[in-house]
Amino acid sequence: MRIPSILKNNLHYVVIAIAAIVFLAVVQDIRSDDILRLDATAYSFLVLRLRRPWLTAIMEGFSNLSSPVVIAGMFLMVVAFAPGRRPGLCAAVNLVSVVAINQLLKYLVQRPRPDGFRLISEVGYSFPSGHSMVSMAFYGLCAWMVWNYERDKIIRWLCCLSFALMVVFVGMSRVYLGVHYASDVIAGFCVSIAWLAVYVKVFCPLFMPEERTLHAEEVASPAYVEPERLYVADNTSSMRARHMRWEQRKGKLPREDDPS
Repeated sequence: MRIPSILKNNLHYVVIAIAAIVFLAVVQDIRSDDILRLDATAYSFLVLRLRRPWLTAIMEGFSNLSSPVVIAGMFLMVVAFAPGRRPGLCAAVNLVSVVAINQLLKYLVQRPRPDGFRLISEVGYSFPSGHSMVSMAFYGLCAWMVWNYERDKIIRWLCCLSFALMVVFVGMSRVYLGVHYASDVIAGFCVSIAWLAVYVKVFCPLFMPEERTLHAEEVASPAYVEPERLYVADNTSSMRARHMRWEQRKGKLPREDDPS
């Protein structure tokens, strides 16, 4: 089933609205100073039922996917391999903005962290989860880059699904390790989703050209050869013909139908 054009063209507004509604609902509930039913359910499942020594090591690994060291390594990969004029700057501005938003929200809400069942040491306020916000913002932007610039559909889907699972497990790990409530994680995801919807629409075009622009520039190049022609034995003539069409388009050679 195809998405209606009016919804597709305004999808980022819909995403922002849904994320904002969920975030405000969570904020309103936690101001009552009661642990939400969602938080109690998540604690019962992830902490009381799932905790095992072998699983704790795995959850710590997922949590570290949003640590400064891992993010720095992934950031270098973006700088080295992502397309566009300034992909590294695009990712850096996104990260710095999300961290600033997270610190501002922590200061405004000032929710204490869960007490009594932490497996690791953390400082600062609990709401919203910084690891969840950073993972959603950074890996979400990576997924957006792959979705917009990778032409192989299988690789595109696999990479985006992998990024999504990484984000989900980062959030789960923070609850499992006892340093956040589930509502902290959900709120962090909502803030970053809303921010990403704005960022990819407003800021990304400043750093990253659209995929169709890249493809048009590549096709217009005199060195471009259609993929199906790469396996033709005599490729020289097709490249020469394409080069002549390029010169004609630029006005350097007369067209064949030009009477002059």
